[in-house]
Amino acid sequence: MDNAKPVVPVNFVYSTQNELFGEKSVTGFGNFSFSVNEVDRVLANEIIRENHYSKKIVNTASVHLSVSMDGQIVGILQFGVAMNPRSCGSVVSGTNIDEYLELNRMWLDDIAPRNSESKAISYAVKIIRKIRPRVKWIQSFSDERCGLFGTVYQAAGFSFHGEHIGRFWELDGEWFHDQIRTNSKHFNTPAGRRLRAGIDRAISHKLRQFRYIKFMKPRFAKNCLYPSLPYPKPDYAACPEDEC
Repeated sequence: MDNAKPVVPVNFVYSTQNELFGEKSVTGFGNFSFSVNEVDRVLANEIIRENHYSKKIVNTASVHLSVSMDGQIVGILQFGVAMNPRSCGSVVSGTNIDEYLELNRMWLDDIAPRNSESKAISYAVKIIRKIRPRVKWIQSFSDERCGLFGTVYQAAGFSFHGEHIGRFWELDGEWFHDQIRTNSKHFNTPAGRRLRAGIDRAISHKLRQFRYIKFMKPRFAKNCLYPSLPYPKPDYAACPEDEC
C-alpha cells in the first residue's frame, strides 16, 4: 500500500479583479502549504521592524512580498533600489534605474523548515518576472556574520560575483552601514542621528560582503562588470548548528 502524500502542485496566484483586456494580474506563487504573495507595504514594514535583526525598513523598497505557510505569514521579502540607486550601471553597464532590483530585507520565522529561504527567493523571482517585466537582474548581498557565505542564493540559482569588505556599526543592538555615518544625505535621518549621537559607544565591524546576482535572462549577464566566480564555501565552523 502506498502511503506517500499526494504532491500538491505549485502555481501562480492571480488577482480576483479583472484587469484590462480581461487578463488578471499575478499576485503570488505557490500553494496553500507554502506560498509567496504580494502584501501591503504598511504590513510588510511593520513585520520587518518587529522581526528583522536591523529593526529598520528601507523606505525605497517597492516590491513587498509575504511568505505564508498554511495561510499564516511567516516571512517578508522586500525589493527596491540599492543604497546608491544609480550605482546599477557600475554593476551591469547600460542598466536603467527601473531595470534592476536589490533584495533590501528578508526575514523568515524559525518555524519555517530548512531551505525555506532559497525556496522563498526562487518564488519571489518568478513573481517579479511577471509584475516587473522590465527588470533584467536582481542583486543581493550576504555577509559573513553567520558564516554561510550566501548558500541560500546559491540554492536559488544566483551567480556569485565576488566580495568586498564592508564597514558596519553596532549600537544598542542595532546595526548600521557605514554610509549612514559618512554620507551627508543620511545625516538627518533617524538612523543617522542615532548613530552619530552614539558613535563613541558604537562598535565597528569589518565584514566580508558577498555579491550575488540573478539574471532574468542569460543574455543580460554579458554586460556585468563583475565576473562570475565559483561559489565560496560555507564556513560551517563559524555558524551555530541550528543556523547551518
